[in-house]
Amino acid sequence: MAQLLHHRLHLQTAGSFCCHDITPELQALIDRSGISDGLLVAVGQHTTTALALNENEQRLLADIKRFFLELAPPDRPWLHNDLDLRAGIPPDEPRNAHAHLIALMLGNQLSLPVVDGQLGLGRWQSVLLVELDGPRRREVLLTLLAGQRNDL
Repeated sequence: MAQLLHHRLHLQTAGSFCCHDITPELQALIDRSGISDGLLVAVGQHTTTALALNENEQRLLADIKRFFLELAPPDRPWLHNDLDLRAGIPPDEPRNAHAHLIALMLGNQLSLPVVDGQLGLGRWQSVLLVELDGPRRREVLLTLLAGQRNDL
């Protein structure tokens, strides 16, 4: 019988564009579940965040930020940022078109294998929540599916 667990990971992000390594929280969920083999699916619950699998190294993270902000600069005259032409928006609506565009490029979900009770990550891989419009309180929906291991 398959086992399916859901969990909502909540975190406060630190900046307008920053990467948060959530790998320890994901591994802790696997540890608490007792699941040895299966699949972990992570889905960001926001349109201005992304999930990425990459190296958590400070210089690389600075390069990632620079790369994406050069592709989609916040100060460009994006149509989404023309708040006077948008109906029904709250008074504190941010001008964040660049964040939505970067999120589209990076993606907002990951499917990760769980093997022998561990996330199936490579040596330098970390799961990063990429904040694109913070700081804010953010949420990632996690679904852990237990399975029976059959090696090919």
